[in-house]
Amino acid sequence: MDSIPTSTLFTILAVLLLVSAFFSASETAMMAINRYRLKHQAEQGFKGARLTLALLSQTDKLLGVILLGNNLVNTGAATLATIIAIRLFGQGEIILFTATSLLTFFILVFSEVTPKVVGASYPERIAYPASFVLTPLLKLVYPVVWFVNLFVQGLLKLLRIKPRQEEGGNMLGLEELRTVVLESAKLLPKEHRRILLNTLGLESITVDDVMTPRSQIEVIDLADEPERISQQIATSHHTRLLVYEGSLDRIVGILHVRRVLHALASGDLTADAVREILEDPYFVPEGTPLFKQLRQFQENQKRLALVVDEYGELQGLVSMEDLLEEMVGEFTTQAPVQTGWLRRMDDGSWLVEGSALVRHINRKLGLEFPLDGPKTLNGLLLEYLEDIPEAGVSVKIGDVPIEIVQTQDRAVKVARIGALAAEKAAAAGLQA
Repeated sequence: MDSIPTSTLFTILAVLLLVSAFFSASETAMMAINRYRLKHQAEQGFKGARLTLALLSQTDKLLGVILLGNNLVNTGAATLATIIAIRLFGQGEIILFTATSLLTFFILVFSEVTPKVVGASYPERIAYPASFVLTPLLKLVYPVVWFVNLFVQGLLKLLRIKPRQEEGGNMLGLEELRTVVLESAKLLPKEHRRILLNTLGLESITVDDVMTPRSQIEVIDLADEPERISQQIATSHHTRLLVYEGSLDRIVGILHVRRVLHALASGDLTADAVREILEDPYFVPEGTPLFKQLRQFQENQKRLALVVDEYGELQGLVSMEDLLEEMVGEFTTQAPVQTGWLRRMDDGSWLVEGSALVRHINRKLGLEFPLDGPKTLNGLLLEYLEDIPEAGVSVKIGDVPIEIVQTQDRAVKVARIGALAAEKAAAAGLQA
């Protein structure tokens, strides 16, 4: 060592600091890299991604080789700095203390903090090239890493610490996935992000939230005169109609309108003819999550289900279209003012039927009425008032004023949602 020029020693010291910086940056980049993007790129054939994924599959060995190299380099740098200080300034406690302090400063700045910040900021740019160096290096020093890990595993067992399995540790639940989608605002179009969020929410939404209530279902009574049945079918806006006999508690089946078009045109339509072509009704219990119901529609090859309560009484009707609209939005281009349950007034307020679902009102008008309670506007007002509603009574739910316009049979028939809703509806992209 005495024969080596001092300038060469400085060069070797600088190289050691750079090597230490490489290990520090590699460690941080490997730990900070996006595992899901990494797996995708590895599947696409990127060699750097495949090597990085292989290294991360054995984290204990990866950290072992990085820390082994980093500590060896830092120890060598400390020894070399001491030799340089003694050669330049002689021996002495103050000189050694000063050399150690300076070296610590240089290691912190140039070999630890700065490289780690860079590694955390650009994990892929650092990790992929580093994997080409760390992979053969791990094979080279594997016996040493294995020996060190024996003591590490023994110490972990002594402390009763069980290392987390990588596969299980990287799994995401629904809430974590929702957070990932929300944070990807710059990467995903707004419409795509909305569809993904709606799809993730299917597990927490039930058929009760989207079903057509019993009172609004378009039905056919086989006990009616054939002329009335024909008129109902001819003027129906739906392709499938619920058929009962005498009472809604006596449901006979589901009628597909196209199956009676010929009989309807020839005037030969009778109750018996309708009965022969009915499909068996498909019942589901209230409270069924939409995601589960979607699977059931697929498995049973159904498009329409009747929602019943615990006593078997009909509560409403849910269709495949209702579920799809929860994910992608409404298929119809109909403006809100044209819908039967929602009408825009000249002063900017909205007339809403009391039987309208709160979920639909929120979507149409961009409001945020609570969804964890009553399903309809009537139920929401009854819960808020805690009394039988009367026409002319006004309330304010949140910051939205609501006036009860008409009542019928102790229920809200029509209510007026104040002009504030118009502003939110405009913000949501709705037009009258």
